[in-house]
Amino acid sequence: MHDQATVLIVDDEKHTRDGLRLSLEDDFDCYVAANAAEAMEYLQNDHIDVMLTDLRLGEDDGMKLLDAALALPKPPVCIMMTAYGSVDTAVEAMRRGAYHFVTKPLNLDEVELLIKRALRSRSLEHENVALKQQVERKFSIEGILGQAEVMKPILDTIQQVAPSRATVLIEGESGTGKELVARAIHNLSGRPKASIVSVHCAALSPQILESELFGHEKGAFTGAQERRIGRFEQANGGTLFLDEIGEIDASTQVKLLRALGEQTIERVGSSKPIQINVRVIAATNRDLAKMVEEGKFREDLYWRLRVVTIKLPPLRARKSDISVLADHFLKELAKANGKAYKPLGEDALPAMMNYDWPGNIRELRAAIEHGVVMSNSNRVMLKHLPSYLLNPHGLGFGLRAPSLIAAKDAAAALPATASADTPDAIARPKSDLDVNEAEHQLILTALQRSGNNRTVAAEMLGMSRRTLQRKLKELNMVRTHRRRSVTQALPPPPA
Repeated sequence: MHDQATVLIVDDEKHTRDGLRLSLEDDFDCYVAANAAEAMEYLQNDHIDVMLTDLRLGEDDGMKLLDAALALPKPPVCIMMTAYGSVDTAVEAMRRGAYHFVTKPLNLDEVELLIKRALRSRSLEHENVALKQQVERKFSIEGILGQAEVMKPILDTIQQVAPSRATVLIEGESGTGKELVARAIHNLSGRPKASIVSVHCAALSPQILESELFGHEKGAFTGAQERRIGRFEQANGGTLFLDEIGEIDASTQVKLLRALGEQTIERVGSSKPIQINVRVIAATNRDLAKMVEEGKFREDLYWRLRVVTIKLPPLRARKSDISVLADHFLKELAKANGKAYKPLGEDALPAMMNYDWPGNIRELRAAIEHGVVMSNSNRVMLKHLPSYLLNPHGLGFGLRAPSLIAAKDAAAALPATASADTPDAIARPKSDLDVNEAEHQLILTALQRSGNNRTVAAEMLGMSRRTLQRKLKELNMVRTHRRRSVTQALPPPPA
């Protein structure tokens, strides 16, 4: 460590080097170099705070030295001097990263003042970086970033509930980070060495889900050719994460209730109880309380699951976090795609702040990856991001990921007219359409925009794939969907 700031003076004229050293050495620890090679030796082997260098160094180029110095892991503040001062030269030096530019003959008092000002500026930058890191540590847990006011009580709850054995219910729209929260709770629980086992309840049929959760004995059902250990047993001593818990059928709900209450399970085809020690975390994008009222979900299981409830806000309710999340994804995805990190351009963040993000953090991450891959400049500009960001209400296909429970409200929010000139527009249904017809139109639109991919369409509509399948059957659309392409019935998506 140096008691004084260090200044490296680089000039091929000896009287200039010596004059600057004599003028500055009372306040700074000074080094002198006659050429670029000597300067680089100091820069690579010593801690240099400020480099004061001539643009003309005999046969050496001061601009190249500037570039090399700024490429170091801990670059100095660079001040350029020249007797050949011009606006173009000054602009080019500062564009490359120089702090300032002075012309010869030098005013030594001005140079000293400029160096002190540069050091104060660097000190403020370091303080800002340290403060930002401190804030990020304070408002981030296990990869969950959040400085918005709505996130602070959530982060506090995660820390408070993690060491306990309490069952946690995580609620929130698709893409809000429910599984990330579950993993954070597990990692902070005191059981991080034990595994966290995840089950996507909506992706499995009732019989398969029961077998996945509780296991089965050989011969328990057709195709059960050997004993299978279920997810509860796999998670013994750790955490079981049940995603989309609202999709499980009534018989599995009964068995799950017993597992939570008694910490015992029975494999399918067996009556022998197996003792378990499993912490359950469940997640849903559905309103379980309403499902209880409608008789679609057991009330006793509901209360077992929601010992502690964490309600994750949609991204549109925490827009102050967009810049932090975007920068995090820029770094992560640049590395994943073999690209150099590039910050957002000045026109990108305002458009991102004006967008509703119906797909939430998952959609933001996808948009950033699009920008990382498509950027051909030193920043990720708005033109590199998906074009639908210009539509503040989201996704570019007229849907805002509504639940089809409120299909009439969703239909009412659609554009009033559609024409060949506006391919993204979707005809608003007549006022006398019932809920089924509104659902029909929304599902058709989602299927078309997703390229007939039901998994993606389900995410667009804010439901599980299994629920979408059921809706298709209820609306008698399966045969129609197989017989003809939806793209023949609706306008094509925008290019």
